[in-house]
This record gives sequence, C-alpha cells and structure tokens, in this order.
Amino acid sequence: MSNTERRAPLDRRRVADTALRLLNEVGLEGLTLRAIAKELGVKAPALYWHFKDKQALLDEVATEMMRRMYAEPMAEPAAGEDWRELFFGRMSGLRAELLRYRDGAKVYAGTRFTDLSYAEPMEAHLALLTGAGFTPAAAARAWFTAYSYTIGHVIEEQGMGPGPAAGEGGYDLDARAERLAGFPLAAAAGDEMFRDRDRGFETGLRAVIEGVAATLRTAAVSSVEPGSDLRRLNLRQ
Repeated sequence: MSNTERRAPLDRRRVADTALRLLNEVGLEGLTLRAIAKELGVKAPALYWHFKDKQALLDEVATEMMRRMYAEPMAEPAAGEDWRELFFGRMSGLRAELLRYRDGAKVYAGTRFTDLSYAEPMEAHLALLTGAGFTPAAAARAWFTAYSYTIGHVIEEQGMGPGPAAGEGGYDLDARAERLAGFPLAAAAGDEMFRDRDRGFETGLRAVIEGVAATLRTAAVSSVEPGSDLRRLNLRQ
C-alpha cells in the first residue's frame, strides 16, 4: 500500500471498498475489523468511529455491492418485450454480480442497506411487474420470491465449491453417490443439483418465474383492489 493510500481520508466508502477486496482473499469468516484495519494501515479502533460492529460494516459492504451492481440504470422494457425474459435477465445479472465475490451472497443476504441505493433498481423491478399486470402487492411478492431464490442458490453454490469452502475441486459427486448407494433416487439427484450450476440455476429460475406468473399474476388480474399498495409488506430498508 502506498503512502498516498495510507494518507487518504478514512471514510465508510473507503473501508467498504477495502473490505470487498479483502473478502476475495480471506472470505467472510476472515473478514474482521482487525484485518481490514491492517489492510488500511490503521489501528482497529479507528474503524469504530464509522462502524459500531462487524454487522454494521457488512451492511455497508452489501450497500457498496448494490451500488456497483446498479451503477448504470436498468434498461427500460422494449416494445413487445416479454417481461419474463427481462425479469429472468435481471435475476441472472444479480447472480453474476454476487458470484464476483467470495461468499458474496452470504454477505449480501440479511443485511440492511445504509442508503437508498436499492430504491431505484427496486422501483424498476416492481414497475416491470406492475406493467405486466401484477398488482403492487403481487409484484412485490413475485420480486421477493425470485430474489430469494437467487440469493439462496448462490449461497449454496458458493458453499459447495469449487473454492475454499468446499476444496478447490468442489463437491465430490462420486463419493456422494457411493454414500447414498442404498438410496438410488437421492444418489442420482446429485448430478442434477450440483453438476451444471448455470443450467440448474436457469431451470429453477424459469420455474419460479412461471410459478409467480401462474399464481400471483393470475390472481392480480382477477382481483385488483383499488388503492392497493406495499404498506403491509416488510421489504428490506
């Protein structure tokens, strides 16, 4: 680290940026305030002026991830474009961004964003769905369902490897099949669940999207309530 970097003012954004760089080296477990302070060339107590604990730091790190994901505004739907395909692309993009960071989905899940960076992209997601015929409440539920699937899938695939959490070779499916020899369906399921993660994610996401289209959108079209809104939904803030 250069002297110029060491002399740069210490603020929340700089700490989060350093934490994201360090995350790819040490993972979530090793991402301590002490390790970040060392990387910044300061003493750990200096970080407590900005973050009261590790969770507060992770909230800022997740917010920085959000800022980077949506540095450019999302494209408006083209005339005649299928909302399913656009929604599929947006969730696939979220997965790709989370996979850029070691333990990225674990860091992102369950945190509270520290500013309104999430508001514009969230509004765009919900506008896409309400424009496709969902009520605001149904759109929120549809978005959150696909979002939760995406986050959960990335947590699983990052945990299963290849990578430090599961060994560089990843999950040993042959060994799994041997252990489950007495349970042939469970043994065979390993190939479908773990072999081709891109295809598996896409297949599952399309099932989720078709599911919300068949249930939430159908219900929305048949029972639109005047003045319905999102006030009863406890979305992340």
